Amino acid sequence: MTDEKTQLPSMALNWPSPWSFGAGLIAALVVMPILSVLWIAANPVENIWPHLIATTLPRYLGNTLVVMVSVAIAATLVGTVTAWLVVMYRFPGRRWLEWALLMPLAVPGFLGAYALVDFLDFSGPVQTALRGVFGWQSAQDYLFPDIRSRSGAIFVLAASLYPYVYLLARAGFREQSGAAHDVARALGAGGFKRFWRVGLPLARPAIVAGTAIVMMETVNDFGTVDYFGVQTLTTGVFSVWLEAGNAGGAAQIATLILALIFALVAIEKISRRKARFHRMARQEREAAATPLLGASGLFASVMCFVPFLAGFVLPVAVMSSHAITRPDRWFAPGLLEALTNTVLVGGVAAIVTVAGAIFMVYGVRLSGRILPRMFLPVTTIGYAAPGAVLAIGLLIPLAALDNLVADGVLALTGWDPGLILTGGTVVLLYAYSVRFFAIGQGAADAAMGRVAPSLPLAARTLGHSAGGALTRVYMPLIRGSVAAALLLVFVDCVKELPATLLLRPFNFNTLATRSYEQASLERIADAAPSALLIIFVSLVAVIFVARTTMRQR
Repeated sequence: MTDEKTQLPSMALNWPSPWSFGAGLIAALVVMPILSVLWIAANPVENIWPHLIATTLPRYLGNTLVVMVSVAIAATLVGTVTAWLVVMYRFPGRRWLEWALLMPLAVPGFLGAYALVDFLDFSGPVQTALRGVFGWQSAQDYLFPDIRSRSGAIFVLAASLYPYVYLLARAGFREQSGAAHDVARALGAGGFKRFWRVGLPLARPAIVAGTAIVMMETVNDFGTVDYFGVQTLTTGVFSVWLEAGNAGGAAQIATLILALIFALVAIEKISRRKARFHRMARQEREAAATPLLGASGLFASVMCFVPFLAGFVLPVAVMSSHAITRPDRWFAPGLLEALTNTVLVGGVAAIVTVAGAIFMVYGVRLSGRILPRMFLPVTTIGYAAPGAVLAIGLLIPLAALDNLVADGVLALTGWDPGLILTGGTVVLLYAYSVRFFAIGQGAADAAMGRVAPSLPLAARTLGHSAGGALTRVYMPLIRGSVAAALLLVFVDCVKELPATLLLRPFNFNTLATRSYEQASLERIADAAPSALLIIFVSLVAVIFVARTTMRQR
């Protein structure tokens, strides 16, 4: 009897706490859509995989690989070179260009596509001016690049995504020791040799991380490639699911997308498996910026201005010109409703996502065990999964659950509740939370890691519960990171197109879907107000991020 009684307390201690249980539940909810896609792909109602392999799949995969690699190369070159210039040199306009180079983050790729086509197409101002100057009458009289092509899609995506590489590369160059660059100068290394032999190897982890994000965002893109008529794996998901009505085939294509993303992540991890990068001291002097005068300074200014021009100035100028010439479009039916839907859904999704991330990270830290700690990297998988993939993994199982619940309620009460989950915005909020959970999780984990462990321990010693320590110790200290995560998740929700197109309720529009629908019908003037609202809202977050990174100098 005594032995059994003494065993009970130790057995009770093995039960997971509510925080650990909640953390595991959140992790399961984040991973569930991915597992659902794999299950649907493995158990299709009609297996069209052999047909896809024999017909369209090679084209989907080939275009995806070409666009992804080309955008990655272009964005990495632009982002790395501009980051090196603004960190290591002083030239005319450097201070404001350092900010301006981030602004294309506020412009979704599909809006850049609309602007580029409108500006360079046959009826656009460039070709119209050329015909007026040289007296040409038709397109057969002169040669002009085909804008609606794969090359056009690569250009637009590179112009809108290079800031991911620029932001991380700039931080990587800024953190390098000035002593290392001084030694290189003393050994006779010029600017290019210092970049190639010192700066680039030390900043490689940051640059590779930025390139990986660019690749994943390229694979996720739908609006840009669809507008340019480029058939990729993501457009294939839409075609097979919506046009052919085959969810299993769409899931099989989605599985191929996931395999491609996982291969990218694995290659990145393996490539730097044995690499080590260390700082020599806690407080190291930054590399001194070298003045560039005359032609060299002008060249550096132009090099940094051109990406800003292509990624931000051109789209904003084109959309603004339409909005100014057609001011009545600002009062078009549905615009205010789309803005309201965007703000409400994006705001709620941001709050749910960041709150869930804080709860999970705190629960994992309280457990102090290895297994819960493994939840953290697993829950970042959603960010690597395109919105179209998540839509398949959510809509099909939740629709089945919806119908099951509705049938049960109808049988018991005689009242049909309808589709509770998939008939409203619940499934859309779920998709946003899974897609951008990595942002909230990364911000919460990094911020909590900077809090001295003695502070929450002191709170617990004074009688506060685990929840009290979170609200009274952690939250006041990490509120800056939480605010940044909320804003970034909100803006990503504002710009998200594939998941919104597939999961939105009937007759429900956001600014992104409204812009896409109107521009797809070649009604750029109608799309301009909603496009400018997207850019304005996103620009607020970009400015916030820029100010935050500037304070770290």
